[in-house]
Amino acid sequence: MREETKSRFTTQLLRPKEPGEGNSWGFAILPKEASAKLPRRGRITVDGTINGQGFRALLEPDGQKSHWLKIDEQLLKDSGAEFGDELQFEIMAAEQEPEPEVPPDLVDALQASPVALATWEATTPIARLDWIHWITSAKQPKTRTKRINDACDMLGSGKKRVCCFDPSGYYSKAFRAPQAE
Repeated sequence: MREETKSRFTTQLLRPKEPGEGNSWGFAILPKEASAKLPRRGRITVDGTINGQGFRALLEPDGQKSHWLKIDEQLLKDSGAEFGDELQFEIMAAEQEPEPEVPPDLVDALQASPVALATWEATTPIARLDWIHWITSAKQPKTRTKRINDACDMLGSGKKRVCCFDPSGYYSKAFRAPQAE
């Protein structure tokens, strides 16, 4: 299956309009054809190359049935890329989705609920990634706290997948690529 997800394409390196404090990073939006080869429209880990430089990264949904890739400062340097350059990419879905990094506030909540933690541990990395994405996509701290509590309640009742959540952002318009400068 992994070979079926392979794509080669050229796309422009963009500079984010709002990079955050002291951060130097860029991003690229995948062509829809490349994204369509991947097994899901939500977050997904890929292995690939940029101008021949290897990387592994978590693609984010752009809300337009495609994905975008954050290119950190080190990968920018290693690939010799400059903002505005047309970059050569080759990507394919990772053989196995790695364990996602669990936010500390969610770890604390899961540890406080052994039943929820047991269900969490019985889910797949993709399901855990969706739970994390749902929680971290909250715009307000109050909403994030509510989602963590709701997640523990749902997991505690045996629910392994977050309900009512569009991980692609297409229907809910919850996700999008950064705005370019």
